[in-house]
Amino acid sequence: MKVFKGKTVVITGAASGIGRAIAERCARAEMKIVLADIEEAPLLALAEELRAKGADILAVRTDVSKLLDMEKLAQRAIDTFGKVHLLFNNAGVIGAFTSLWKSTMEDWEWVISVNLYGVIHGVRVFVPIMLAQEDDCHVVNTASLGALVYAQGGLYSVTKHAVVGLSETLYRELLKKKSRIKVSVFCPAFVNTRIQDSYRNYPFAKETICIDEDYKKLEQTRGQAVQQGLEPEEAVDILFRGIEEENLYILTNYEEAKPMIQYRMECIQVGKGPQPGRRRAQNRPLHGNGKQ
Repeated sequence: MKVFKGKTVVITGAASGIGRAIAERCARAEMKIVLADIEEAPLLALAEELRAKGADILAVRTDVSKLLDMEKLAQRAIDTFGKVHLLFNNAGVIGAFTSLWKSTMEDWEWVISVNLYGVIHGVRVFVPIMLAQEDDCHVVNTASLGALVYAQGGLYSVTKHAVVGLSETLYRELLKKKSRIKVSVFCPAFVNTRIQDSYRNYPFAKETICIDEDYKKLEQTRGQAVQQGLEPEEAVDILFRGIEEENLYILTNYEEAKPMIQYRMECIQVGKGPQPGRRRAQNRPLHGNGKQ
């Protein structure tokens, strides 16, 4: 997709972070914008802000983990604007930073329902609409750089790896149908958002959150990396270039990420797991016996 003006876009997780930056970018491109978020107050505030700048806006409070909410979102979008051309399945939460076996079932349910089922619902609801339109359309699923390298982020990494697999499958299925729908999976490195504050929308009792002392330092390091990461507007500039180029994989820090991705691929090729202290590929390939 290279022409955005006049097209209709749906953005989940639109009220803050990357979602907000996407909305602002779409407003500048003179698109018709459907904003969706579970946080109603910031969602409506953003809608008013963009309307004041002349944007054509529909704001719908949406819990992406609920299929019925996504169906209602799609119906409101079609009733208001007639079509949907661009979908950003962007809503996401980070969950507890702990070992998988210490994570509570409430945490598993929450992170999977938002990060994975949110994308599944978006695909199930909006792709049939796009197919029927027979227009140039694009679906963008937000994953993470952590979904392309060795996973370290607990439940978050589990779900983001799944989003990459879902996106690759969707890409191949639509290609086989010779559809005009393109697919991208957005895999940003650290971006300065409120992702570390995801528990503000936790649907269960706070007592069910696992506090893991062994992961405290790692969590603090991650929080600092997020604060020092790209600004959302910078990440979204890269994202839109990838959409224009119809890239399946869109990364924000490709040159820095490439050695880590290559190292994971090399380990897969020889069937070995990552070695302590190693995250990047070396000049020589891994050998079949696992030596480096």
